Amino acid sequence: MNGNQQEKHTMTAPRSYDAMGILFRFHAFPGETMGKFCLVEAVVPPGLGAPPNHHAGETEGFYVLGGEIAFTLAGETQRVQAGGFVSVPDGAVHAFQAIGSEPARLLIINAPGHMHEAFFTRTGRPVADTTTAPQPLDGPPDVARILSVAADVGMVIVPPADAAH
Repeated sequence: MNGNQQEKHTMTAPRSYDAMGILFRFHAFPGETMGKFCLVEAVVPPGLGAPPNHHAGETEGFYVLGGEIAFTLAGETQRVQAGGFVSVPDGAVHAFQAIGSEPARLLIINAPGHMHEAFFTRTGRPVADTTTAPQPLDGPPDVARILSVAADVGMVIVPPADAAH
C-alpha cells in the first residue's frame, strides 16, 4: 500500500474505541504522520489504566490533561496531575492507573505508533466520535484475548510478580 492509499484508509477508519473500560480517541494515526507517531486521547475512569507492560521499538509519552494518574516506570510510582508529563523510553516497563474520584484524561504519543494503533483498535470496539466517556465494564476483561493481541503486536504484559524488573 503506498502512502496515499494508507492515508486514505486511516482517514476513513473509526477514530474512537472503547477498550478495556477506557475511551481512546485517535487524533492522528501513524498513516497520517508518515509513519512517525500516533496521537491518542484517553479517558480513564478511576481505578482503571494499563497493567505493567513493555514494548521494543516504541517510545511513549503521556501528558495529563485532567485528573490524576499513578504512574509506574521501572518499579517507581509517582502521582502525576494535570499538566504533568511522563516519558517512557523504548522497552521500559510501565503502568498507570487513574486515581481520585474523577476520570483522568491523557494525551498519549506513541512513536512510531503502529503497535499501539493495532493493539487498541483490535482490543477495542469502535464507538461514535461524539462519545465522551467509556462504557462501564460489564465484567472482567477477556485477559486471554488481550494477551494474545499484545503478543501478536509485540507488546509484553508483565505478570504482577515480575513488574519491577
